[in-house]
Amino acid sequence: MQLLIFILIYPFIWSLSILPMRVLYILSDIFYFFLYYVIGYRKKVVRNNLQLAFPEKSSQELLDIEKKSFHHFIDIFMEIIKTFTISEKEISKRFVFKNLEIINGLYNKNKSLIFMAMHYANWEWVISISLSNLVPYQGYVAYKKIRNKYFNKKIIASRSKFKGIMIPTSELLDLIQENDINNELSIYGLLSDQSPKLTKTHYWSDFMGVNVPIHTGAEMLAKKYNYPVLYLHTKRIKRGYYESTVEILAEYPRKFKDYEITDIFLQKTEKQIRKNPEYYFWTHKRFKHKNNRNNKN
Repeated sequence: MQLLIFILIYPFIWSLSILPMRVLYILSDIFYFFLYYVIGYRKKVVRNNLQLAFPEKSSQELLDIEKKSFHHFIDIFMEIIKTFTISEKEISKRFVFKNLEIINGLYNKNKSLIFMAMHYANWEWVISISLSNLVPYQGYVAYKKIRNKYFNKKIIASRSKFKGIMIPTSELLDLIQENDINNELSIYGLLSDQSPKLTKTHYWSDFMGVNVPIHTGAEMLAKKYNYPVLYLHTKRIKRGYYESTVEILAEYPRKFKDYEITDIFLQKTEKQIRKNPEYYFWTHKRFKHKNNRNNKN
């Protein structure tokens, strides 16, 4: 069944991918209308998230953010499809990195790096930092496998063509340990704004004014190996164009108190979201465990 679904759907996705971006954005406008006004995909989830995150905003303000976030969501979907066939030249033009001298300086200090990032702007194209002309590191990005193994293989191939390596979350610890032993300098990218399972929760904190469980894996890894922790401040310049600035959260993680690095990441993340909330990924249930702090099992 997985193969049949792949055979039926992938040719359509590939056909979309070879279209110019301007055509994809016209399609995005059309899909947005049907997704938002006709289907109402996850509208309840987005609306609930926004009400929790911005209780001070009026109904009209929340509705405006809601519509813009859905429109951006479809744009991102189209940009992900474009990733299957986009060239290095085009993605380098559309996703620009600033302050890369910070990364090169840490490389000269013989240090591997942990990147903490969030589902904001176009997080998928961040993997293009692994292009050989940008930084000297080998880049790895932790990901969760999707159920259809054929689509999973294609998605890995589309992301890996920019020299970054996709590594299943379950295999990340062993990889880091092996690379550390062999002194292979690497960048490890982790999306740290998702809601962890309650059974794997070690820390709760306020995010967007809501007390929720927080992912602490990036900080734990950084402290174990004393890898500097960096943050990518990504912003949307205009439709289809992004700029990402590198910031050091903690060059010497072991000097920080437990969860302090995580809190700094949350503060920067929240500040960025509040400035332009429409570019955050509101369709996932970020606050689903907000009332379950004492019910982990």
